[in-house]
Amino acid sequence: MGKVIHEHILVCLSSAPSNANTIRAAAKLSRAFGGTMTALYVQTKSSDQMGAEDRQRLQRHTRLAEKLGASVSTVTGDDVAFQIAEFARISKATKIVLGRSAAPKGRIFAPKPLTEQLVELAPYLDIYIIPDTAGKNKRRPNPATKQRILPSVQDVLVTAGILTLSTAIGFVFHKLRFTEANTITVYILGVLLTALFTKNYVCSGISSMAGVLLFNFFFTEPRLSFRAYASGYPVTFAIMLFASLLTGTLANRLADHVKRSTQTAWRTQVLLETNQQLGRAEEEGDILEVMGDQLLKLLNRPLLLRCKNGMTIRRVPDGESFEDSADTPSQRFSFQSGGESFGELLIYGDALEPMESGILHSIFGEGALAMENRRNARQKEEAAVLAKNEQLRANLLRSISHDLRTPLTSISGNAQTLLASGAGMEDADKRNLLTAIYEDSIWLTRLVENLLSITKIDEGQTQLNMTTELVDEVIMESLRHIRAKTHVLETDFSDEILLAKMDARLVSQVIINLVDNAVKYTPEGSKIRVSAGKQGKRILVRVADNGPGIADEIKPKVFDMFYTGNTKIVDCRRSMGLGLYLCKSIIHLHGGEITVTDNTPKGCVFAFTLPVCEVTIHE
Repeated sequence: MGKVIHEHILVCLSSAPSNANTIRAAAKLSRAFGGTMTALYVQTKSSDQMGAEDRQRLQRHTRLAEKLGASVSTVTGDDVAFQIAEFARISKATKIVLGRSAAPKGRIFAPKPLTEQLVELAPYLDIYIIPDTAGKNKRRPNPATKQRILPSVQDVLVTAGILTLSTAIGFVFHKLRFTEANTITVYILGVLLTALFTKNYVCSGISSMAGVLLFNFFFTEPRLSFRAYASGYPVTFAIMLFASLLTGTLANRLADHVKRSTQTAWRTQVLLETNQQLGRAEEEGDILEVMGDQLLKLLNRPLLLRCKNGMTIRRVPDGESFEDSADTPSQRFSFQSGGESFGELLIYGDALEPMESGILHSIFGEGALAMENRRNARQKEEAAVLAKNEQLRANLLRSISHDLRTPLTSISGNAQTLLASGAGMEDADKRNLLTAIYEDSIWLTRLVENLLSITKIDEGQTQLNMTTELVDEVIMESLRHIRAKTHVLETDFSDEILLAKMDARLVSQVIINLVDNAVKYTPEGSKIRVSAGKQGKRILVRVADNGPGIADEIKPKVFDMFYTGNTKIVDCRRSMGLGLYLCKSIIHLHGGEITVTDNTPKGCVFAFTLPVCEVTIHE
């Protein structure tokens, strides 16, 4: 198979009325070849002198190119053909589309048309010329350009001052008997200074010719006359004029290049800062704030930024108010990513320059991408939470299915034995079977209660029924629901009255779970001591045992959901890892803390705190 060539269409932007047809033709060509399209604008010295009508037309052409799928780029330089050819080479363009341009009539030394220059500079490219079929869409002369030909009063004064200073220095050199070459250098330096300190290019030309005339008038024999005796003076004057014009032209180009480079560097810095600040923005509001600040820094015009979520950002330059800009013309832009619109921007004032428009859309792209990334991150977080919940449900169902099977099998088996052989069994055997059925049913009841309590707490549906209770009474009532014939249960209460604000039903469930946990993980005959006492403004309840204890690396995990550890359970029932998690949740709802520590000389101690409730006795 042959190599597939990716077509890259380069279309040139201008303010000419026929440029819209050129852009549409380039878009059709791009679609026909299945390639990409770039719209290029070459910013020259005359771009700053562009009138309002031409500027608005250029802005419309830029929007049209973007609407048709082109990426807009701007380069600076006075040699338009060279800039287009160089950009085409760097961007690897394969075809160039531009409108027809003809050499001005009536000019002997008129430059070649742009199309001919491009053919010479880029002979390897296909160049498509779109004719102006309308014929009447010819650009009218820009009045502002005619006005800019005449220098301002300030430029005239600066030029006259530099020429006067140059002449004065020439008189000093003549007095000191310096050679004429030094005086010529002074006038050339004056031309260079004129080019640097004036804004009109005509001034440097005037300075060049005036410098030659002044040198001839004041410093050549006969002096104070435009005649010259020496035969070589005409050549000297011609070289001086040529050097002055060349120096002025180069100085003007250098000043213009410095100006444009500064603008480009500034706009690039704004774009880089935007990228960095958007990377630190966390919410959509922060993203809009960054975009508003950076667009104001770039454009220095009043602007209004609206987001689809209803948020509005207004920005105005210092010293202005947004109300003063409401009656001025506005331009509307939409920023979007992946076909989804995130909002719109209104800019008040004159039409944007092509480079400003390009960076504006770059900021739009960065902002829309940041919003899209933020939404994707939020969706990922929600998906992760959903996946975690699904995993918890799966673990819960797996644990329930495993843990319910043993007691249910035991209950059904014992009941079947009683039904089948109960009439001929001894009373003691019947009692043992009934006791086993009862204990298994109690275990199932507590398991279901734990599951229901955890579900309500995790979903925020638990409402505490807070009452003032005697702590020792709550503990004793809890121990009545525990059957631990194989263990020794002991209590140890303080002599003073211990009152706490609590939900007695939930705290009782905590005590039952802690004692049941001690029964499960300690051998028969172990002692389990439940004690309560006052500790500052807290009631401290402790459940201690003298069993094998808990390893230090396991202690931080014992209160996690579904954590069962590696400790062997004494009875046949497998733990689900819900009891201690429920205890922690209930105690935290009461504003207390629950901990596990080592007992002395062996075993472990589970302790939790409850707030003390002070009672005032009225005599």
